Amino acid sequence: MRSIYQVIKDNVSNFYLIIRLSLFELKISNNNHYLGMLWEVINPMILISIYWFVFGYGIRGGRHVNGVEYLPWLLAGITVWFFISQSLIQGSKSIYSRIKVIAKMNFPMSVIPTFVITSLFYQHLILIGITIIILALYGYYPTLYFLQLPYYVIANFIMLMAISLITSTLSTIIRDVQMVVQSVSRVLMYLTPILWTTENLSETINMVLKINPFYYIIEGYRSALLGRDWYLIDNLYYTIYFWILVFVLFLIGSFLHMKFRKRFVDYL
Repeated sequence: MRSIYQVIKDNVSNFYLIIRLSLFELKISNNNHYLGMLWEVINPMILISIYWFVFGYGIRGGRHVNGVEYLPWLLAGITVWFFISQSLIQGSKSIYSRIKVIAKMNFPMSVIPTFVITSLFYQHLILIGITIIILALYGYYPTLYFLQLPYYVIANFIMLMAISLITSTLSTIIRDVQMVVQSVSRVLMYLTPILWTTENLSETINMVLKINPFYYIIEGYRSALLGRDWYLIDNLYYTIYFWILVFVLFLIGSFLHMKFRKRFVDYL
């Protein structure tokens, strides 16, 4: 518990530094592109178009998903996944790829994964805004269920922070962990109902898939953006499971980080 307290304290006390570093990270990542920040939107839109054509028309034949057109259904889920996948990959290598520069500066190592994820969070907010506009064109206007969205945004961010604390520490010690994270990220995309639906699966298989916490996040975003239901209340036991898992991951990540962070430079 002391490790969790210290990590939270480090991040809260360095909040403004995290914001400044995340904005700088965002700037340098697009510095060599003529279109700059536009690529943060163009690339996801190209991928969404491909998935829409292949899965929406090629595989599903244009059929709706529980009464919802495939494109709005896809948008409400894949917008979240772009943020999740990038955060998993970039968060896992956040420490060892910056340790030579960061070690010379006087601030806690635990803020490194946070500002890296925060730099990706800006793109996520832009994509959510674009998604809301597109959904409105399809007739899915914000409803009372939309009030759930901030909750899922925060829950997603905290989950990614907890995971990145673990993976960034382990990747600094063992570089192979970075490759494992990339592979797991690809697998998770197809084990989470982002491009496909669970309507034809048995209840048992569906329960197994729900072990994946990102299932909870994706479905929560969809419920909020498409105005379907109060997912966090209607699935109360799943909500409790999610937060217990987040706490355990945060506990493990904080413990590992505090245990090894004084020796990170030794692993370079």
